[in-house]
Amino acid sequence: MTYPTYFEAFDTRAMLDAYPVGDAFEARYTGMSRDELFALQDAQFRKLMIRGWQIPFYQRLWGARGIEPGDIRGLADITKLPTYDKSDLMASVAEYAPFGDFAGIEGDDHPPVIFHTTSGTTGRPQPLLFGPKGREVPNLLVGRMYRWQGLKPADVVQSVYGHGMINGGHYIREAVTRYTNSIFLSAGTGIETRSINQVRLMADFGVTVLAGFIDYLRKLADVARDEGLLEQLNIRMIFAHLGTEDRSAVEAAWGGAKAYDWYGVGDTGAIAGEGPDRNGLYVWEDAQYLELLDVDSGAAIETGDTGDMVVTCLYKDDIAPCIRFNTHDITHELAGQSDTGIVFKRIAGFKGRSDNMVKLRGINVFPHAIGAIIENRPDLTGEFVCRMVRDPATQREDMVVVLESRGGSARDELAAVLRQGLGVEVLVEFETPGGTAPLTQIDVRQKPIRLIDERG
Repeated sequence: MTYPTYFEAFDTRAMLDAYPVGDAFEARYTGMSRDELFALQDAQFRKLMIRGWQIPFYQRLWGARGIEPGDIRGLADITKLPTYDKSDLMASVAEYAPFGDFAGIEGDDHPPVIFHTTSGTTGRPQPLLFGPKGREVPNLLVGRMYRWQGLKPADVVQSVYGHGMINGGHYIREAVTRYTNSIFLSAGTGIETRSINQVRLMADFGVTVLAGFIDYLRKLADVARDEGLLEQLNIRMIFAHLGTEDRSAVEAAWGGAKAYDWYGVGDTGAIAGEGPDRNGLYVWEDAQYLELLDVDSGAAIETGDTGDMVVTCLYKDDIAPCIRFNTHDITHELAGQSDTGIVFKRIAGFKGRSDNMVKLRGINVFPHAIGAIIENRPDLTGEFVCRMVRDPATQREDMVVVLESRGGSARDELAAVLRQGLGVEVLVEFETPGGTAPLTQIDVRQKPIRLIDERG
């Protein structure tokens, strides 16, 4: 049987021309008008919709709204299409097991398929499927981002993303090894490579750049210090998901290394990342069309207002097209021009999840916001976990914020700080350093657990 191999399944030269890297990236998108950018997006969207109409999942989703192919003439009509989210994908998996009917891989006539899953912390893992083009473009976007932020061929990059079924570690490895000239160490999570061995790798191989989730990278700095290795290391850059956290704490922990924020999800790949100016996250608008919609109404919001990030992957027209996927991650768009001159709009980065938001006595509380509130306090490690509890006698609901304290912390003072930052009163408990790890699972998970609902 004859079929194409991975790099024969799409035109790699055309990809590099459509999504330039390095100096070519800056040259193309510096000074481009928003109208010119929209024309590029519109051409990709029209092609994407042709593929979308071939997918049973979208035929059902759009057909249920009475939408026909002629109703969507271009990107200007995208709001006529309904959004969908993970629950819709999991319903597809339940009905059309094991992969669902959203990928377009029925039969033998399909390109090579790359398969991963989500972590499955809230239930059955969601399948993540990519074709060669749908995989390589987001790889390229990460490599492009790292190079624009300042990654050099002389750098040695250590990644602490996992390398199991979850996409993250594989994705970053492919990005660095294929689209930069830096040396790459696939260290993985603390369960794949013990933390003490992680810092020894850094010392042995002259690691200069770290990539991973901020929580574990911050812990590794403490391990390096405890092992007497911190002074031997020369970490100059950190690529991490900072979210609401203050970068200064992790930068200080690693001796002044510069930390760069970026955002993406498993279904879409990289959506946005900081540039060399570190002034907001640039949306990779040549590949991703990002809408910010009101959490309750689904209507478009004004610049500066907070809303759900809804993403359309303009490039993903081979396997599992992604058209108006609601990530339920929230952010807001930044106003004004950037210092770089790049045409892409900028967002503030990940601010929390609308479907992980807790309403406490009428106030919306995002647990991730606590990280920024408690940063840079010498009495705290920065680690925390929130427990939602209900008094069975009074039915009063409370949030208990469990903080790791090095000693000397004042419960009332911290409760007041959190009340001011969150806008609602919470209860405070303390653990010793490392005491929250059994609940957050920081040593074994890429994304530590920050909210535990004990209300039944």
